[in-house]
Amino acid sequence: MATVALKDVSKVFPNGTLAVDNVNLDVNDGEFMVLLGPSGCGKSTVLRMVAGLEDPTSGAVMIDGEYANDLTPRDRGIAMVFQDFALYPHMTVENNIGFPLKLAGMESTPREERVANVAGALGIGDVLGRRPSQLSGGQRQRVAMGRAIVRRPRLFLMDEPLSNLDSGLRAELRAEISGLTRELGVTTLYVTHDQAEALTMADRVAIMRKGVLQDVGTPTQVYGRPATLYVAAFLGSPKMNLLEASVYVHLDRYVALNLGEQSLYLPWDDIRSRTVAHYHGERIVVGMRAEALTPVAPDAPGDVLQGRIRFLEHHGHESLAFLDVGATAVVVDEMGGPVGDTGTGSRGLRRGLGHVVQRLTGRSGEALPEEPVRRDNRTSVLGEPGRHHRRPAELSVRLAPYPGVTAGQPLAVSVRMDAVHFFDERGDRIDVGWR
Repeated sequence: MATVALKDVSKVFPNGTLAVDNVNLDVNDGEFMVLLGPSGCGKSTVLRMVAGLEDPTSGAVMIDGEYANDLTPRDRGIAMVFQDFALYPHMTVENNIGFPLKLAGMESTPREERVANVAGALGIGDVLGRRPSQLSGGQRQRVAMGRAIVRRPRLFLMDEPLSNLDSGLRAELRAEISGLTRELGVTTLYVTHDQAEALTMADRVAIMRKGVLQDVGTPTQVYGRPATLYVAAFLGSPKMNLLEASVYVHLDRYVALNLGEQSLYLPWDDIRSRTVAHYHGERIVVGMRAEALTPVAPDAPGDVLQGRIRFLEHHGHESLAFLDVGATAVVVDEMGGPVGDTGTGSRGLRRGLGHVVQRLTGRSGEALPEEPVRRDNRTSVLGEPGRHHRRPAELSVRLAPYPGVTAGQPLAVSVRMDAVHFFDERGDRIDVGWR
């Protein structure tokens, strides 16, 4: 088996395009690591640099602790599965699978035995005499997998191998690929833009945006505690509700999060409240997934948001209500930049952390002044009031399949404050240390 390490790896193409920007990533022995991100984010370029098909502009690719930048693809002990199958049309399935062994000089009898074993494991033992044109898409992908497996490599590299298949077949092959690679114990680096593939198949997920690594962790970690606003917006269906909030601190009582016409309250005994309190008088982003919201009676106790249903979506097993609660949405582009992002905007001097702590722990016990204080000249995802990317929030809420409500009706939802996420104006998680 193998380990892979990328050390400060960057790739700049001859036309000046920065495809990968200073990526550091470790893949453990036998691990199934998924590189996830939208088209053009650099994930396939990372895969090609590990394979030796692209040379890094800077940084080091390490395989089993050895410097691999100068090694040819053949010398790296890898097998690669491509999106377009890349089968030889004039060869039978048996010859396609066994071709790498033939090139390696293996005798025909042991070669045929190994091909038969691999084909049987992949469920294509009955089509060994056919050519690729006589196979379905799923069978062709299994042949491509077999050609990679038969070499018994120490490292699998898979570049969106299921993207050309229909959804039902993708789900079937997801389970097969995941189970097979774990059974073989082969280290796997898998590239996809499909979050369902990433979250169901991976031991760990590395999420990329514009060549920059945004977050790395188990599926539970990156979904449950995303490190950046981009990761929060990218993962989940429906997408996380992202609302603009103004922070106001009531010392030793709570931190109020003003969402326009309504507010949520973070108790002072919540460990996150001390960190969020540093943003007193500023705007932050509050994120909450649909599962953190529960329909309740309008007079229910706790943190409750009142709204009116703008429209409903029926999905058979559930319905989604989109609720207008009088808040402002924060819209994140698929490529990670806020829609209508206008750069730095107006900023003041950054507050010193010691000064903040002193004011938050002062003896007077009085709340801090209400005037907003801006931190520095870093790019904000919130923009300035009146920008065209500011729009009324439509809070997505999960309901029963036949909820008995219609568009235009009022609805109250209780918010689980322990499931709420906080991001600063740059899009970084405020309590990122608490994973």
